Amino acid sequence: MPGVTALVLNPERTRMLAVRRADDGAWTPVTGIIDPGEEPARAAVREVAEEAGIDCRAQRLLDVRTLPPITYPNGDHAQYLDLCFLCEADGESVPFPADGESTEARWFPLEAPPPLNERFTRQLALAREEPVETRFRR
Repeated sequence: MPGVTALVLNPERTRMLAVRRADDGAWTPVTGIIDPGEEPARAAVREVAEEAGIDCRAQRLLDVRTLPPITYPNGDHAQYLDLCFLCEADGESVPFPADGESTEARWFPLEAPPPLNERFTRQLALAREEPVETRFRR
């Protein structure tokens, strides 16, 4: 299934947006599933608005990867192709958990991000680099 990660930075690029997931308590960038027929960058922007109440603009594609298979508590199986976009927030809005998928939403200094797994740590490192090319695994 196609999915997106939105790595959102504030306009000064000194802070990143993160949400605390309701299902496992982990801090992550905003993630979500692309709706049928939806453009991936629009999906990233929509997910940020839905999950954190923040308006943003997709700047560039950072990373493309296939995620490991997952089994949900209800027994459903899925595997996602993740398209990670670097996004810039429109101003300095205060994020909030805008839907039931997150329990918290807030800005973190880039030098002190929340605990992130390897995937999100790597995507944050890509966002901080100057090169503009997209990264993908060969």
